[in-house]
Amino acid sequence: MQKGFERADIQLVIDDLAANNWQSDDRFAENYTRHRLRKGYGATAIRYELSQKGIDVALNTLNDVLLTVADDWLDLLTQTYCKKYGDIEPITRHDWSKRSRFLLQRGFSSSQITQFAKKLRFIYS
Repeated sequence: MQKGFERADIQLVIDDLAANNWQSDDRFAENYTRHRLRKGYGATAIRYELSQKGIDVALNTLNDVLLTVADDWLDLLTQTYCKKYGDIEPITRHDWSKRSRFLLQRGFSSSQITQFAKKLRFIYS
């Protein structure tokens, strides 16, 4: 539309591309999910970003993609943590609260973060 084309003409072209399977929201969602996972983002952030891009992928489809792409959420969370903070070593509760907020902002669920902390048992009181 910014280039002067009519909305109806644009929609016809998009529909034709989708009919020929040259444009697929599912394929875009899968590629975008892979990209964001490699960057260390969790499912919550990825779902939000896709919705902001106007991708209405069914929740089951997106969950299937996430499960296919991210075999182990704990492994991805550990990689993201280590990339930001280096080796895993004992830290204070105050430092952990800051670091867990970072992981939440990256889109990991609180249950995943709690599981990560319990598995590693690296928080000092």
